[in-house]
Amino acid sequence: MRKKSEPDEPTAAQKIIRNPQFLYRFYRPENPTGKTVVLLHGSGGDETSLVPLASKIWPNAVLLGVRGRVLQEGRTRWYRSITPVKFDQKDVRAEADAFVVFLTKLADSHGLDLSRATFVGYSNGANLLAATMLLHPDMVKRAVLMRPMPVLDETPAANLSKTNVLTVAGAEDEIYSPYAPALSALLRSSGARVDSRTVATGHLLGEEDVRIVGEWLAAQSPDGAPAVSMQTGPAGSSSAPE
Repeated sequence: MRKKSEPDEPTAAQKIIRNPQFLYRFYRPENPTGKTVVLLHGSGGDETSLVPLASKIWPNAVLLGVRGRVLQEGRTRWYRSITPVKFDQKDVRAEADAFVVFLTKLADSHGLDLSRATFVGYSNGANLLAATMLLHPDMVKRAVLMRPMPVLDETPAANLSKTNVLTVAGAEDEIYSPYAPALSALLRSSGARVDSRTVATGHLLGEEDVRIVGEWLAAQSPDGAPAVSMQTGPAGSSSAPE
């Protein structure tokens, strides 16, 4: 388990090993509801990392776990890191493009409707997902970004008016939580409906994340738009005080 003080990102841009393909795995329940959830792990994770958490939230959904192609300092990642909060811009864009090509082909071959899928990213995976949304605004319509931060130095104009997003930051996540509001503001400025939440924990995920995501999903109408108004920020029992 990673200690609270340890950064999620490598601290040096060292030699990169890149898998030519995205490795993935489907998890199919006995009684599927027709929902599909795409999972993007954090640094050092793989296609199985978010399955235990996602299974609690979506027990009857088909889960698609995908592994990032980059191996840096022995850790799997979605793009090359330079420092804990600075990233190789060319690599972020190239890997976002490659992910979209991969997922589009996979969806076609398996009959997946990505417009109705929920995308879930944690840390490094959440950051790649947010970049993908801005670079390819027609790909993701519903996203859960846990412990995220913005990674694009230059943001393209994007119309995310049909996109619904939940962001969940950790109040004790000293390295990354300060950047979460900037990402929420960026997505809102592009037209996305964003519910920003904060939990009284650090970088690691826990039961409070499960509860908040479940609460957010319950407030959605079938088309993905919010059915009721939800609180954002620290108000309420699910958020940490500022």
